Amino acid sequence: MSAREGAPGGGEHPLRERLGLGRRAPAWTSLGRWPTPLTSLSLGGPTIWLKREDLSHPRYGGNKVRTLEMLLGDAAARGVTRVWAAGAYGSNHAVATLVHAPAAKLTAGALLFPQPYSDPAAENLRASASLSPQVEPVRSVATLPFAMLATWRSERIRGERPWMMPPGGATPLGALGALSAAFELAEQVRAGLAPAPATIVLPAGSVCTSSGLLAGLALAHRLGVWRWARPTVCAVRVTPWPVTSRARITGLALRALALVDRLRGSACGIQRGELGAHLVVDGAQLGAGYGRATTAGDAAAARFTASGGPSLDCVYAAKAGAALLARLERPAPPGPMLLWSTKSTAPPPTGTVKVPIAAPFARWLARC
Repeated sequence: MSAREGAPGGGEHPLRERLGLGRRAPAWTSLGRWPTPLTSLSLGGPTIWLKREDLSHPRYGGNKVRTLEMLLGDAAARGVTRVWAAGAYGSNHAVATLVHAPAAKLTAGALLFPQPYSDPAAENLRASASLSPQVEPVRSVATLPFAMLATWRSERIRGERPWMMPPGGATPLGALGALSAAFELAEQVRAGLAPAPATIVLPAGSVCTSSGLLAGLALAHRLGVWRWARPTVCAVRVTPWPVTSRARITGLALRALALVDRLRGSACGIQRGELGAHLVVDGAQLGAGYGRATTAGDAAAARFTASGGPSLDCVYAAKAGAALLARLERPAPPGPMLLWSTKSTAPPPTGTVKVPIAAPFARWLARC
């Protein structure tokens, strides 16, 4: 499937064909280059496979491109004029939203709350501030819901039709992007591009991608598209419980499947227990918390780089890489392992800051 960039509803979303939705397929905005490649890597032991979501877009890729294809297309179809992302200072989702919203003929803003300093977070914050004048600080994650409500009201008064996205775009519709990616992976395995993985390892932050993959693999297996043993989705916590709880991951997966059932007009019959049987939530790599680098993560990033693999950022991908290496060191590794590479290889685009950077942002950048 070639790359296409267009307006909402342009072309055909892969879900339309994969699930036989026809006109019932949701509106979408074509953004990414699909399918993303499958590559392999030798770390001195069994071959490691990588799903290169980091290459999903030449300007700014990563796993959020799939999410935004669904969410931006739907927002434009509903007459939204501005979308607001929400997240931490270094949010990949915020950067991706600010980069890609114009493809759906939408303007975008972001509400960002503080997080521990890291170079990737600082890079993302500078990029966000340069991409839109509507990038505003929030005092803390606890006050985010109030800031979202206040911003929505202010936008309405100004005559906008805003939509406030939850952090990471973690909604059933947003999860359909990763659900579709599970079908894409099945097609690549069937084509002989990689063996069917026994385990898929990925970082779990907002859990939109892990939930969508969990749902997609279950549905693809139920429909006979995934013809091999069901892989375990190993969601590696980079944000703490309860955001990354098993109940939240399986709950969002069930809601995504319920949305698919409504679109298809038939029930797939997949239950929470079936999803949970193929999910592992790995909290061993969280360390001191979200945004804080770990010794194991740094070692994993260095090992991947030395072996010619993609760069693993310390906030997300390095912790997933460390979890994968820890699983490889077990006495009996469970078979082929695949790392879902979620962080954009392309650095976040930056330019001239359109308005003076907000004081909380400037103070955070200056003292770090």
